[in-house]
Amino acid sequence: MTPAPLRRAVLLLAAVLLGLLGCAAPAYAHGADAPDGTDYRTMVTGITPARPGLTVRAVEAGARLELVNHTDRDVEVIGYSGEPYLRVGPGGVYENVRSPATYLNRTLAGDTALPATADPAAAPQWRRIGDDRRVRWHDQRALWRESGVPAPVAADPGREHRVREWTVPLRDGDEPVELRGTLDWVPPPDPYPWWVAATLGVLLVGAAGLLPAGTGAGTRALRGVGAVLALGGAAAVAVVLGRELDAGAQGVGGVLLGLAAGQLWPLLTGLGAVAAGGWAVARRPAADFVLALAGACLTLVVGVANLTVLSRAVAPAPWSGGVARVLLTGVLVAGVGAVAAGLLRLHAATRAAAPRPAADPART
Repeated sequence: MTPAPLRRAVLLLAAVLLGLLGCAAPAYAHGADAPDGTDYRTMVTGITPARPGLTVRAVEAGARLELVNHTDRDVEVIGYSGEPYLRVGPGGVYENVRSPATYLNRTLAGDTALPATADPAAAPQWRRIGDDRRVRWHDQRALWRESGVPAPVAADPGREHRVREWTVPLRDGDEPVELRGTLDWVPPPDPYPWWVAATLGVLLVGAAGLLPAGTGAGTRALRGVGAVLALGGAAAVAVVLGRELDAGAQGVGGVLLGLAAGQLWPLLTGLGAVAAGGWAVARRPAADFVLALAGACLTLVVGVANLTVLSRAVAPAPWSGGVARVLLTGVLVAGVGAVAAGLLRLHAATRAAAPRPAADPART
């Protein structure tokens, strides 16, 4: 690659990076304010008394509760002042526009201003918001909303603490029911070892770009970096899929719909990294540039967007925080390492293609 094409390639890569910086943050937009990680674990322990046909769980790393009603009866979620708040049943999902909880639960922070019409003592005024038998909502009773940590945590931050056992009142027909659960504080992990592992991995992968491209070692290095990038792409797809499952998607159709609606770019980025890795393994034309471009996309769209996972105990995934951190570290190693190796190989190719100065006849 001559210097002019190399400059154009670098400018193109920079333009892509700037564009991705604008879309990396909002790439995951399930609940708009779904956390990227937290140190508070919300668990649902059950419904008392038991109600066959009703299922409840925490989704989005505990940011929301989800109630599914498979019965032929309407079930109401009761608001903070004892008023009807939500209703779900055979006719769909409704919210009471007179309930303050309807507005307070719009965001995870619970800071929505109440309209003048919000009055828990007023007769319910129902508004249909869905035709499913499933409803999800933020509930302050199951969350920790203070700016600081609980007092027991401040006194002993090195171990888990039960913050509270919470209840959310329900009404099944005319009968009162309680949704019960727990809120625990989990000590966050030390991100330093993960950053060290990621840095060492990036240096190792990037160093492969120093090997001469025209040699057998250089060819093996290209294939090795391509294989690492493909593995990083597969890890990215796992991260994206984990977030979708944690958001409550069920069944193949539900997962695919959720991916297409809220995580299309991260998914395509992961799949693109897999394809780019295969391109490099096959030694296709412009493999060095493809490595650098795909690695940059992988780093920003999936890696940077999920950095919180490295320093939070509870990840937005159906598996443990440790597994989530391993996957993210793999994404970072593959992405940044591929960028480094690709750019080093492009630089070496440019120097090799540069015209050599003519010999001076006076010195011959």
